[in-house]
Amino acid sequence: MFFFLFVNRMRARPGNFSPAALFISQELRYLCHSHEPGGPPTTGPRDTIVPQHPLPPGHPGASVLAVTGAGQLRFEIRGRLDAPGTAHVWDEASRVASAGSGGAVEADCSGIEYMDGSGMALLLKLREVVAEAGGTLSLVNLAPRHRQLIDLTGDRPLPGWNPADSERRGLAERVGRATRDALTGIREMVEFVGEASVIITRSLLHPSRVRWKDVLLSCVHVGVDSLFIISLLGFLMGLIMSFQSAISLQRFGGEIFVPNMLGLVMFREMGPLVTAILLAARSGSAFAAEIGTMKINEELDALTTMGLSPMRFLVVPKLLSALAMVPLMTLFFNLASLVGGALVMLSLGFPLVTFTSRVFSYVHYSDFFGGMAKALVFSILVAGVGCLRGMQTRSGASAVGLSTTSAVVTGIIFIAFADGLFAVAFYYLKI
Repeated sequence: MFFFLFVNRMRARPGNFSPAALFISQELRYLCHSHEPGGPPTTGPRDTIVPQHPLPPGHPGASVLAVTGAGQLRFEIRGRLDAPGTAHVWDEASRVASAGSGGAVEADCSGIEYMDGSGMALLLKLREVVAEAGGTLSLVNLAPRHRQLIDLTGDRPLPGWNPADSERRGLAERVGRATRDALTGIREMVEFVGEASVIITRSLLHPSRVRWKDVLLSCVHVGVDSLFIISLLGFLMGLIMSFQSAISLQRFGGEIFVPNMLGLVMFREMGPLVTAILLAARSGSAFAAEIGTMKINEELDALTTMGLSPMRFLVVPKLLSALAMVPLMTLFFNLASLVGGALVMLSLGFPLVTFTSRVFSYVHYSDFFGGMAKALVFSILVAGVGCLRGMQTRSGASAVGLSTTSAVVTGIIFIAFADGLFAVAFYYLKI
């Protein structure tokens, strides 16, 4: 609808064109014809085919008349070159102009009664057709206001695919571009961490500034909605690990050590690690998709225009909810894994009291709180990476999907890297 209003207004004021109007009318006509019965023609390039349609009743029409000349091709363009008139003569004018065989071609425009953006697009296309044949097109007797607009385009061709733009880049250029993108990503990440740290510190010092309703709502999405899948996955992992370990240790009579192994592995390593990875795939991707969609819809720009910080309104509630919920989800995961391990031990003939006593006598407070410390760090990484990728979303149909994928992959990589740092730190601290 906006295109129709634009073209109609330009037709009513033929002296006020912008260079973009030369091409909008051409594309608009094609889109209009594509919705008519039969659709657009299926042969030939799109930018050179305009369907031939009868002129509206009362339309004076337009015509192209070839004139024999000495040593050069000459033709006259007459009539009204608006959208219907231009569509009526487009193919014929292109055919006549392409018959120049590389010589000089002259187009007499003295018979043009009226011309809007459609007619200007036709003249530019004729110039391109003649140039492709190796000739030159001269527009004579063209109205001054139209010639000024034609001259603005210079010798630039109509927009189209250029094979040179698709050539392979050299190795040095590709390495340089990759290095530049990596450094840009690091810079944006440092800026995000710094800004988020400052805003979170201010929010904790002034709790009244925190949007606690948004924090609680985010806690529901991050924690409550994830409780079932976290518990189910923990139960299955505890069941499978206990069963596999019992089979291996049964040959040596060591089934009694299964609770020791399960408690240590779950509380110290697998619980926070698996919970964080699952929430990176579930909540981190949701954060990136939500903020990315808001950025594409220019909602973040609207907040900034109103003097509101997107970090405070969007990022801080998500970070606080992740800090509160991920350790709790880790605890539920550990408890569910112990339930799965207890079922295996009961099936092997061990009483429940033996299982619980072996677990709590072997797992120390340092193992429990070490796992909770991991969960806190992992929660910051998951929520922070998800929000960062959402803020970095570009425009385009696939931008949100790319940001979501990047949030999950980057979050898992950061979790693995942080887990390795924890392992080294615990080793040197004798934890």
